[in-house]
Amino acid sequence: MPLTDIEIAQQAHPLPIVEVAKKIGLSEDELELYGRTKAKVDINPLKDLPQKAKLILVTAINPTPAGEGKTTTSVGLADAMNLIGKKTLLCLREPSLGPVFGIKGGAAGGGYAQVIPMEDINLHFTGDFHAIGAANNLLAAMLDNHIKQGNELGIDPRRVVWRRCVDMNDRQLRNVVDGLGKVTDGMPREDGFDITVASEIMAVFCLAKDLTDLKERLARMVIAYTHDGKPVTAADIRAQGAMCALLKDAIKPNLVQTLEGNPAFVHGGPFANIAHGCNSIIATTTALKFADYVVTEAGFGADLGAEKFFDIKCRMAGLSPDAVVIVATVRALKYNGGVARADLGAENLEALEAGLANLVQHVDNIQKVFGLNAVVAINEFPTDTQAELDLVRKHCEASGVNVALSQVWAKGGEGGKELAEEVIRLCDEPSNFTFAYNTDETIEQKLNDIATKVYHADGVDLTSEAQNQLRTLNELGFDKLPICMAKTQYSFSDDPAKLGAPRDFRITVRNLKVSAGAGFVVALTGDIMTMPGLPKVPAAENIDVTPDGKITGLF
Repeated sequence: MPLTDIEIAQQAHPLPIVEVAKKIGLSEDELELYGRTKAKVDINPLKDLPQKAKLILVTAINPTPAGEGKTTTSVGLADAMNLIGKKTLLCLREPSLGPVFGIKGGAAGGGYAQVIPMEDINLHFTGDFHAIGAANNLLAAMLDNHIKQGNELGIDPRRVVWRRCVDMNDRQLRNVVDGLGKVTDGMPREDGFDITVASEIMAVFCLAKDLTDLKERLARMVIAYTHDGKPVTAADIRAQGAMCALLKDAIKPNLVQTLEGNPAFVHGGPFANIAHGCNSIIATTTALKFADYVVTEAGFGADLGAEKFFDIKCRMAGLSPDAVVIVATVRALKYNGGVARADLGAENLEALEAGLANLVQHVDNIQKVFGLNAVVAINEFPTDTQAELDLVRKHCEASGVNVALSQVWAKGGEGGKELAEEVIRLCDEPSNFTFAYNTDETIEQKLNDIATKVYHADGVDLTSEAQNQLRTLNELGFDKLPICMAKTQYSFSDDPAKLGAPRDFRITVRNLKVSAGAGFVVALTGDIMTMPGLPKVPAAENIDVTPDGKITGLF
């Protein structure tokens, strides 16, 4: 019986993290050790070093509910590039406890392409998410306390937009009434919780360039509106300093290693379906100073994570990617061709052919909308047949895009050499990186640009509520910010049932809100929500600890 992901990780013999740091020129003096195999990096002595590496983004087609190995491919690619002599650093997001205990499991890779210590990374790690949640909830407490203690700013309790958060899938907390009880217990009002990765503080954390920028962004966050419609910020209730104090250590990138002893920064973790879906700018820009190549990933399909990586993260950080890897699996292509999840292991060339339209659209978007060079990485699963693999390769080559078979799950870096060689070649090819829209456009035009260019929709419709919110955003001067689309990950449309490459549809925006600290406008579409729920059989039911403290069942 093959080993599970956690069994593979627990059999590894990790290097001391100080030895991993030496591989990229970091001394022990620049590390803050969290035990033997984890460390935070003090970025202050490094801030003036030049960025020299080429930047590689790993993205994917629209996934199945189980996920299809984008992180695994990212880890394996970094290992493969190091294996063939290219000094490469990996940059990933930290996993949220919601998916770990829910349906998807962890996000530390899989098989023989993992970052370790896998259990720590998937659970509490270095406490970054706890710090973000504490800062979020401190702000909520200070806001409600301001209202209780006389409401000097004239805040309208019905227009409080700052919600509390918890890093767990808990549908029971989506909508609550709080402040019940005596007069001393606060003012009763409708409220709710978001999952921590949907908190604006998570976005601010990942988009800040340094501690000063972090505090300035925290100060700008809009948390409520007054009775006469004026925005109230965190600075107005003097909360930014205390929040920054909670985050001063968390903002330092976390250094860990792959199973093959190669360095990896794992830092920050916004979801890509409800947030911008990329690891921290601080981790990425630090990595660019210490390697020749940096491999990073963006969440879910390229219509979500990659679009936001380009239009938000790259725009704000001044980054320009050198190559893009689009991960596809036979399973996900068959799913997009209409095959039920339970039947994805059976050969079905007809469904595979139909699902290839999804891959083609993602490739076209990367090449034609964003002007970047791309390679398709077929992430091989044991159930894939040779006929299916041949069909995907043939179809991609006919479309003019190179294909590399990725076997990193089974073979580690050795199984990613073909992909690594193609990525290195692409990095030396000229490209013409551009954005999907200009920020000087109106909010409506930017929404339409994303919908028509990236999703291939016919346009965008705003509900009456969203139209009212649009007028407010325009009046307050937030109309020149980038857009962060909150949309289902399973479809190019806002309907998760429309698989493949749908046509003749429109995107409905039901809510527009500003994330002034992060620096973008969030557009909620379809039924997307900021607090997920657990499935009927959550992954948590299979996780346990042995008497000697060994964790089992984590994947």
